[in-house]
Amino acid sequence: MTVLLDNGHGGLIDNKYQTKGKQKKWSDGTHIYEGEFNRAIVNGIIEKLTALKIPYVNIAPEYRDVSLQTRVNRANKYNAKKCFYLSVHANAGGGHGSEIFTSPGETKSDKIATIFGEEYKKEYPNKKLRTDYSDGDLDKEDRYTVLLKTKMPAILTENFFMDNKEECKDILLTKEGRERIVNWHVEAILRVMGELY
Repeated sequence: MTVLLDNGHGGLIDNKYQTKGKQKKWSDGTHIYEGEFNRAIVNGIIEKLTALKIPYVNIAPEYRDVSLQTRVNRANKYNAKKCFYLSVHANAGGGHGSEIFTSPGETKSDKIATIFGEEYKKEYPNKKLRTDYSDGDLDKEDRYTVLLKTKMPAILTENFFMDNKEECKDILLTKEGRERIVNWHVEAILRVMGELY
């Protein structure tokens, strides 16, 4: 099994953020760029998967903002039965906690999302997992391009809220906070490998 890793949005090039919006600056000068966070988490996952000898592909290693269609095209070159797609993000919009998204309908993606949700709850028993059980499982469903147009199972994680002061400063911008986010993703990947592939 190969994990196709997608760090959403663009990063920083010469200290210039490559994606419009997708950032939060606090009054004390603290600044988070979602694309930088996404890359830090994916890079942490890559480091651990390399040590575990688990195959992976970084779908968008560039720091520029790679288009969604390009990400999908790159992913769809791989054998859909032997991989799954994982898109990593930080949330915004005034909430708290984390979410896991799949495309509408019942697919293998839902089983993968359930495993990710269970591992999140193990790592964060006192943090909210924003769920939607209307179809019987914990994931939320949306028509995001990378979930709809990839041929393989695909999930998207929204890791805490960058416009929630506590979550931003205590989790998303700290070394320890990022390490925990990396760890629950890796634990979930190991379970997906063991149980579904």
